[in-house]
Amino acid sequence: MKLSTHSILRATSSLLLITPLLSVPAYAAESMVLDMTVIAPRQQNQVAFVPFAGDSVLSPIILNDLSKTELKVTSKDLPQQPRSISELSGTLPVWQSMGIPYLVVGNTRSNRGKVVTDYEVIDIKSGRVIEGKQSLTADNNKESMRYAGHVIADKVYELITGIPGDFSGRIAYIEEVGTGKEKVSRLKVMDADGENAKTITEVAGSIFSPSWSPDGNRIAYSVQRDKSYPVIYVQNVSGGSASALTPFSGSNLSPSFSPDGSKILFSSSFEGSADIYEISASGGKPRRITNWPSSEVQPSYAPDGKSFVFVSDRSGFNKPQIYRYEFGSGNTTKVSNSGYATSPQFSSDGSQIAFLSGRSAAIMNSGGAITTNLGNTGIDEAPSFSPNGKRVVYASTQGGKGILTIKSLNGGESFGKSGQGTIRSPVWSSSPK
Repeated sequence: MKLSTHSILRATSSLLLITPLLSVPAYAAESMVLDMTVIAPRQQNQVAFVPFAGDSVLSPIILNDLSKTELKVTSKDLPQQPRSISELSGTLPVWQSMGIPYLVVGNTRSNRGKVVTDYEVIDIKSGRVIEGKQSLTADNNKESMRYAGHVIADKVYELITGIPGDFSGRIAYIEEVGTGKEKVSRLKVMDADGENAKTITEVAGSIFSPSWSPDGNRIAYSVQRDKSYPVIYVQNVSGGSASALTPFSGSNLSPSFSPDGSKILFSSSFEGSADIYEISASGGKPRRITNWPSSEVQPSYAPDGKSFVFVSDRSGFNKPQIYRYEFGSGNTTKVSNSGYATSPQFSSDGSQIAFLSGRSAAIMNSGGAITTNLGNTGIDEAPSFSPNGKRVVYASTQGGKGILTIKSLNGGESFGKSGQGTIRSPVWSSSPK
């Protein structure tokens, strides 16, 4: 896919261990249907969006993306359909009287087989274009145009809020059908709007704990086939065969890429009780990091790569807590304050940690105080942050149905994606595709 722009675009794993810490949850053997949930709190209109002139593909994608945020977007009952600020001459007072602070306008045109989109985000009160006209060029095919729509939505959101958007990222998740020896698991990837789902790999058995590489090109995950230990694989998202990273006789689970993508943390019991190891992302001999008599699992790198969080039951059987290990000093400190805490994952700025608090999906700050409780999901899994930390994705069950929910943390709309099978372990990529 080729995509260029003339403006700067900034762009959990389930604890299914063969270890004393936790047993395999009952939901892993159930068959459920992925359903949709919508939570749309009412807000004042903040953005007027005029469908781009000459376009029928990008505008619906952009409008849909922005509607999932705290921005309340409307394209209805507008006084005119301008394609640039120059067409607002003489009508700006009309727009100002509507009380909508921002206006998004644009147009598309063909250029040597490409589609060029020019667009502007207008501050209606001052009548100025924020950071000037933006221009983006994309290949004229469905895949490239869909991605271009997400990139434009990212930029529009950033121009208005000052925070990079998260629409051009992707979400990986596991879909299971069948049970026992008949179980088939698929690792799937979809766009952040819940569309364009594709199967990356399919295995007879179980797939656990997918983890994105920082550049969004690879996914590490564990596979457990019948009568075998879980093995971690690394898979290129664009295709090709998977490479076995941990062909060790033990439970190899919960891979986590380092911020530079060169290393992977994981937990393994191949030398006894479960401990945390670090290995080159291309394979080789792992380095043992923890060596306690208790079980240490579910490591997750901090965004700066100087530390990682993990789960240990050193406080007592079935009393897992989240700890932080500092690479420089080798010191370990307890982070969580709840009675039962697992499945930690940092936000991109390191200020928040998503985790499982008892049976509830929750978010805490770096000091261990819970700031958001998403409630009992019924599936014992933690949420995963979007790249900008403003949304999370998580799996749950309701009434025997599996639900994959994308929830805004600051008042935007939440939504899900329909599908078949048991749904687990959704995780958001940290960068665009």
